[in-house]
Amino acid sequence: MDTAKLNHNNNNIHAITLEPCNCLVATAALMPLMGFLKKLKKLAEDDPRRVIHSIKVGLGLSLVSVFYYITPLFKSTFKDCTMWAVITVVLVMEFTVGGALTKGLNRALATFLASVMGVGAHHLAVIFGEKGEPFILGSLVFIIAVAATFLRFVPELRTRYDYGVLIFILTFCLVAVSSYRQENLLLLACRRSLTIVTGVLVALVTSILLFPVWAGEDLHKMTAYNLQKLAAFLEGMLKSD
Repeated sequence: MDTAKLNHNNNNIHAITLEPCNCLVATAALMPLMGFLKKLKKLAEDDPRRVIHSIKVGLGLSLVSVFYYITPLFKSTFKDCTMWAVITVVLVMEFTVGGALTKGLNRALATFLASVMGVGAHHLAVIFGEKGEPFILGSLVFIIAVAATFLRFVPELRTRYDYGVLIFILTFCLVAVSSYRQENLLLLACRRSLTIVTGVLVALVTSILLFPVWAGEDLHKMTAYNLQKLAAFLEGMLKSD
């Protein structure tokens, strides 16, 4: 009987001891999460436009995904290239309207130019017959990739068109390589270009029409803030003298 009571008391003590330990472990595990949530809250409070931009990206993706859900549009126009519109919105959406416009134009022009050159590379390779076609395509991919990659090191191009050159390399390689086993290459290139243009338009319309953020406004505010700090500093220097 005494042994049973002793075991019961030991179990109670053990349970009481474990409860504070479990609470401490749970608190320690939640501390990083709470700190992260506080950082997110501070980011939103410092500039509410960040929250608006995040909502705009989600809205743009939801709008462009409609082309995938609507069966007539999917079957008649875009088909398997629809996902390129979704990818385009993800890549083109920038915090400022100017950034989105620059990326959108770069992507659209680079895609169009690369598609045309990819189709041209296919027609050139076909001239050399079935056995020579893969060697010609591989050689053209190598030459274009080397030349375009080297152009990315030009300072003027790197500053403005680096993203466009990168998209050009990607699109040209995809079109040229897939042309070897693709029956209707021209239709594929047209569909891919159309879906990317659609994605660019959705991204630009979302950026411009819904609470647009212009880089000039931030520059103006930053300049005014810096001038105020400089004026306060000079005023303090004069008072100290």
